[in-house]
Amino acid sequence: MHHKSNIIDIAEKSGFSITTVSRVLNGKADKYRISKATQQKIKALAEELNYVPNEFARNLRTGKSKTIALIVPSLKNPFFAEIASVVNTEVRKYNYITIIGDSDDNIENEKTEVMHLSSRNLDGMIIVPCGDEWGHLERMQEKGLPLICIDRYFEGLDLSFVSSDNYEGAYSASKYLIEHGHTSIGCIQGVRHSTPNIQRVRGFVDAMINSGITSYTVTGDAFSEQNGYLETKLLLQQKVRPTAIFAFSNTIAMGCIKALKEEKVKVPEDISLLTFDDNPYLNYIEPPLTCISQPVEDICKIAVKILFSNILEHAISPKHVLLKTQLKVKASVRNLGSPL
Repeated sequence: MHHKSNIIDIAEKSGFSITTVSRVLNGKADKYRISKATQQKIKALAEELNYVPNEFARNLRTGKSKTIALIVPSLKNPFFAEIASVVNTEVRKYNYITIIGDSDDNIENEKTEVMHLSSRNLDGMIIVPCGDEWGHLERMQEKGLPLICIDRYFEGLDLSFVSSDNYEGAYSASKYLIEHGHTSIGCIQGVRHSTPNIQRVRGFVDAMINSGITSYTVTGDAFSEQNGYLETKLLLQQKVRPTAIFAFSNTIAMGCIKALKEEKVKVPEDISLLTFDDNPYLNYIEPPLTCISQPVEDICKIAVKILFSNILEHAISPKHVLLKTQLKVKASVRNLGSPL
């Protein structure tokens, strides 16, 4: 049995006062202006000493809490909000509850949330990891916490995941633009190191190369409206303005639309727009946006099923599942005739 350290142990080892340690571990460090260096030192020591907050320590003796944690990068993003909604519904079918954390696409927030949530005697965790670090997730799994990644994942690891076939989705979207005569295409990507983004860029670039197209750009760095807005503004300044923009998420697409409206550029007459992700509101935009639809409901259902087979039947071999996307043709892509 590991000795569960308390705040006094951490104070003795770190040389900081019990009050300082307590404030850091209870999330009150910023309020008391405790330096980031001190916070990191205390948190690292807490992890090393296997510290579990006292209020939850009692839970550890009772066995199961019938609680699942879900951590997403941003609940403001409709895609992740939908994931949270479906996961919550599916988990409830097992008579469990879901605690939802939002990492705000920040790896330090994610590590803190993983540490705090796992101390609540969870039965399992579903996570859309935000960064390119996975050590904290592997440690949780090694401690025996059933864990699965959805949407974003890490290749070559023993962590289970369920996601879309992002490569195929981006490839088919890009081919659709090319088949409609577009030979100058701007692609606005999201978080560069996330697996879905890497696969989408690969699909987009391969489609360009395989079709002999050399006039294309890949820009951007976030799945956000602001990223879509700024990058569209810049694309419109290029000497050769692209005839089509491929946005890697519907949040990016919203930023594109805002910029195009400001510049009085019409979709699809002046420029075509295609987006990754479907959402009911895309039908009410004028014109409705052609998109790559991800099977969000199926992704969540399969992930919850795999998680509970791990929790209830102790099925621990990692599962890696990719589901097909679907191109939904609406009215935002103009046919320019056959490419040369």
